[in-house]
Order: sequence, then structure tokens, then C-alpha cells
Amino acid sequence: MKFVAFERTLQGTGASRRLRLTSKVPGIVYGAGEPAMIELDHNALFFALKKEGFHSSVLEMELKGKSEQVILRDYQMHAFKPIVMHIDFQRVDSTTKISKKVPLHFVNEENSPAVKTDKCLVNHVLTELHIQCLAAQLPEFLTVDLVDLVKGQSLHVDDIKLPEGVKVVTHGKKNPVIVSATPPIVEEEVVAAAVVVAAPAAPVKAKKDERQNRK
Repeated sequence: MKFVAFERTLQGTGASRRLRLTSKVPGIVYGAGEPAMIELDHNALFFALKKEGFHSSVLEMELKGKSEQVILRDYQMHAFKPIVMHIDFQRVDSTTKISKKVPLHFVNEENSPAVKTDKCLVNHVLTELHIQCLAAQLPEFLTVDLVDLVKGQSLHVDDIKLPEGVKVVTHGKKNPVIVSATPPIVEEEVVAAAVVVAAPAAPVKAKKDERQNRK
């Protein structure tokens, strides 16, 4: 994916505020040399951020007529408005070792025995994985094939096939679960659980009239 950035000469809170008033987004590019202060068109960036690949791919940035490879590192949104406040990129090349989260794409779920035969509920426990690899080996996403998933089965990180050079970072968790197939709840059990036998309410005695009490 390719985008165009422009050199930003003014810095500071006031300068950034004025940039945003002209539909520009302040940003920075760091790594492999001096940091570069940049600005981008807000609307183009806003819609680019909606694309999955913009977050998990090596991007081609054009700045001052030159192209550089970068990856998205961070961005800040306004607290309650759909406005991008700031964005950070990192320069990379084919030898740069990076650590990044990539999304999981689940395929063939509807064709698995768990769903097709046993009508199981498939729980996507994780929707992304934190990986380490060289920038040249960064996958846009990881595919999890569920075609052989059966009732009661769980798939773990070690069960998925990773591209060459890609390592999953589990942050101390040993082989975490990615997806599980839960057997369906029997209809009779649902009905039985929903039926509540209510005890008859005790009749409420009406209060006697004060004049009757005096008699």
C-alpha cells in the first residue's frame, strides 16, 4: 500500500492544532536515521486506517519525491470525534526485525464437522497474534483453516501453520487457545432451565378500619 506524506516544518501543540483545522494530520517517521516530522491528508488517512492491510503490511511512503518503506506503529484518535490526532511510522528494510500484531482469518468454518454435522458454536478466542519476523517476511494476516474442526476440539497456537521466518510471541502463555468448538445446548435443557414454578402468593389480609378496632 502506498501513501503520500509531506514535510512538516512547524512543531508544537499550537502548530498541530492549526494543521488539524486545515484537515491535516501531524505525524513522525523514526528509525534508520533522523526522525522526520510529517503531515498527511486527514480524509485519505482516515479511510486508509479502516483497511486491515494498512495496519499489518509494509507500506510505501512517498516523502519529498522519494519512497521509503515504513510500518504503522501507533496513532491517536480524538476522544469522541472521528478525527485522527497523530500518527507514528517506523522506517524498515528487508533486514529489519520487527514485532507486530497481525489479524487472524478463519476459513472453512461452515464446512467443518463441528458446524456442519454437530451444529457447534465456534468461539474465536483470539482474533490477532503478536509475531516477530523480518520486515520482508511480514504477513498481512495469518490463515486458520477450520475444515477439520470437530465437536469439543480446541485449536492452539502450535496447531496453525506459520509462514517461514515468523514466530509467535505469547507473552509467557504456553500455547494459548485460538478457537474452540462448543457443543450446542440441548433444546430440552433450555426449556427446563427457563421454567420456574412460582409458589402461590399468600393472601394479603386487609387492614381493619380504625372504627372497627375501637369496637
